Amino acid sequence: MHLMKIKETLHERNKHRSGYDLDHLIKAVPGLKAYIKETPTGKKSLDWADPDAVFLLNKAILLSYYKLDNWSIPKGFLCPPVPGRADYIHYLADLLASVNEDKIPQGKSIRVLDLGVGANCIFPIIGVAEYGWKFVGADINSAALKSAKGIAAFNKSLQKNVEIRLQKDAGSYLHNIIRPNDFFDALVCNPPFYKDQEEANKHAMRKLNNLGKRSGQSKVLNFGGETHELIAEKGELGFVSGLIEESAQFPTRVFWYTTLVSSGKYLSQLYKLLKDKKVYDYQTIEMKQGNKSSRILAWTFLRPKEQKKWNFGG
Repeated sequence: MHLMKIKETLHERNKHRSGYDLDHLIKAVPGLKAYIKETPTGKKSLDWADPDAVFLLNKAILLSYYKLDNWSIPKGFLCPPVPGRADYIHYLADLLASVNEDKIPQGKSIRVLDLGVGANCIFPIIGVAEYGWKFVGADINSAALKSAKGIAAFNKSLQKNVEIRLQKDAGSYLHNIIRPNDFFDALVCNPPFYKDQEEANKHAMRKLNNLGKRSGQSKVLNFGGETHELIAEKGELGFVSGLIEESAQFPTRVFWYTTLVSSGKYLSQLYKLLKDKKVYDYQTIEMKQGNKSSRILAWTFLRPKEQKKWNFGG
């Protein structure tokens, strides 16, 4: 057994806390073997700078651990690291438990809205496999939605648990997606992190340098990503601020609004906006995987009486 260790601490329920069993993953996707290299110390590792290697690793993980029969995405679309996205789902489960007598609500009666489901459909895959939740995945990109819909259709575990909706208005977050009779226990979101292509390219070069690649190499993001997945006109701060603004128009339709926030420098501005919008409670959940730190920003408009009336699993 060859374990490729993931540094630092993942969530206690994260299947990948002990690292990747590469031999096991290669059995699931034999093509992964070509991208496994031996280090000078004799350990096996992946060529993390190669987008094809990252894609095959993700595919092997999803087929091996998350009840999938098949998984693929169109070339160039975002291929996010599974352990980090799994951490998000597990911390979300803890957040729901905190308002449900410390019991994680499970099963199909729990509804989660994935804002920006993308071509990979990663949050629904993990949420269905780990907790049996139902998901509505929304996106503005029709090609991404076609891919996500295909993943849901071709995997038995997802077929009746994932619904896909197109956001026709690029300027809206929740309008046209939350329907008159919709109520969601939570919303999840992986927002675009960059304000323009130049910022994305700088990030790509930093990653390549950290991986020991030459600075003259092509500015290819190893996790891929189409423009709409990576770039928002006002960057991450503008995108998340817009979501907070619009969430105030649907205060009782979602219990917990949550989103990833990659840069901690924006938190003070986001906290101020949350207070301006008179949310009842907000929290920041710190996450760490290897050298990368991230966090989940969560907020709710529901007051104690409204929270008590909320029927998880009902």
